Amino acid sequence: MTDKDQNVNQEQLQEEPEIIYIPDEEGNEEEFEVIMKFEVDGSDKKYMMVVPVDADEESDEVYAFRYEEDGDDLQLYTIEDEEEWNIVEETFNTLMDEFDDEEEEPSK
Repeated sequence: MTDKDQNVNQEQLQEEPEIIYIPDEEGNEEEFEVIMKFEVDGSDKKYMMVVPVDADEESDEVYAFRYEEDGDDLQLYTIEDEEEWNIVEETFNTLMDEFDDEEEEPSK
């Protein structure tokens, strides 16, 4: 297998980013990429972390929403409770640390 063939295979393994549209205060839809979805232990609540698609590379803006799916319908809810926010933030940071650890391990 040549390097070129290997690159093609790796590209095929990468999933297409999931894009959602969220209206701002003026009702203009902004494009966001979903970077992570997770559930919090001990609850049936689901959360997603999104980043603006048009943000520059140096921006580290990440937005968190609680969400519910009803078929193809997606309902987003802002997290206003401080305790809930702390749980979501802690879970996100833990998952990101695990992801970073996987990235750093040499392949066997």
